Amino acid sequence: MSLIAGPDPSTAAAADSPPSLYSLLDPEVLADPYPLYRRLREFDPIAWDPFLHAWVVTSYSGVIEVLHKFSADRTPTPEQLSAMGMQSLGPVAQVMVRQMLFLDAPAHTGIRSLCSKAFVSRRVDGLRSHIQDIADSLIDKVKASGRMDVIGDFAAPLPAIVTAELLGMPTSDHEQLKDWSADFAGMLGNFQHNPDRVAAVHRSLEEMLRYFTSAVRDSRRSSGGLINLLIEASEGGMRLSEDEIVANIIVTMVGGQETTTNLIGNGLLTLLRHPDELARLRDDDLVVDSAVEELLRYESPSQHTARLAPADMALGDKRIRKRDAVMAVMAAANRDPARFADPDRLDLERANNRHVAFGWGAHFCFGAPLARIEGQIAFPTLLRRLPGLALAPGALRWRENLGLRGLMSLPVTFGA
Repeated sequence: MSLIAGPDPSTAAAADSPPSLYSLLDPEVLADPYPLYRRLREFDPIAWDPFLHAWVVTSYSGVIEVLHKFSADRTPTPEQLSAMGMQSLGPVAQVMVRQMLFLDAPAHTGIRSLCSKAFVSRRVDGLRSHIQDIADSLIDKVKASGRMDVIGDFAAPLPAIVTAELLGMPTSDHEQLKDWSADFAGMLGNFQHNPDRVAAVHRSLEEMLRYFTSAVRDSRRSSGGLINLLIEASEGGMRLSEDEIVANIIVTMVGGQETTTNLIGNGLLTLLRHPDELARLRDDDLVVDSAVEELLRYESPSQHTARLAPADMALGDKRIRKRDAVMAVMAAANRDPARFADPDRLDLERANNRHVAFGWGAHFCFGAPLARIEGQIAFPTLLRRLPGLALAPGALRWRENLGLRGLMSLPVTFGA
């Protein structure tokens, strides 16, 4: 959670001003941020942004170094927020300071190790046929109509149902879990404080805390899922408090849903805009794995993340002071021509495609195996079962989330 007040985005985007990440507040830039990322990288791949009061890193090598060496412990405490005049965010901060996403070793290591057990490759790989069944059932509901909203009808419910099962929660609650997740993600992905959203986030947070606290206290409800693993570990010596368990269930739920929803929505839109590559994926099952990696690189669901300098240190040719904020722009790194040949071209069979869409190092997304499998199932299923898939007329609307890139909706038509 980075909370930054600044000028109107048009000021930051003025022709005589250096490029600024703050320009993402312009809806037209948010709809296609990649020209901005290119200008930022060409202007200076490690640049001080006076509007954000942060270093902005846009090169592949620089982003990897930031993710590897810089501190994730960046959430202001409730006391610090009060001193900044943002005491309304205190309840959110009380949860976030316990989440592994915002912790460094050794606190991060133990919690991550426990949560990762629910997402190990061999476990999620065994879910393939079940995820396929869920995907087919969602398409069955809309196939006869000849039209659907890919986000609302497929990309949102698919990971919501899967995540509910992995947590050990009733799948009938998946719509509520998705709504909570979207509200909380709005706080994670933005670098500007929006007072108008505070009430909605508070309401969702209070409901989530009640819901998951009840699940933790009711072992029958959580049996067999991540909640049960965390409870058993707490009793077995890890000594996770109830608040720590609930806080990390929330961040796992949000990450498990938002990344995959955006992967499917962004990825399908990209394919529809590149019909030759869409046909290649539809007609060749051997392309599926590399296609998912290329779609992750080309339209990264998670665009940037913040870190803090743990000490005075060098980054490239810059001297970074202790506790300076640094924005690692993964989406820019994934289009860096120094790492990826012809980076603005979609190539579903791109070789050596080691993108940073899932992060890097200690905070690499432990849900990546599941997100990959969901993508490997979602795209071929949509293309196979919905012949003649095409964008419906109308303007696309992107979510007003600067860090977690995704569509509000994706209306399509197809042969019934």
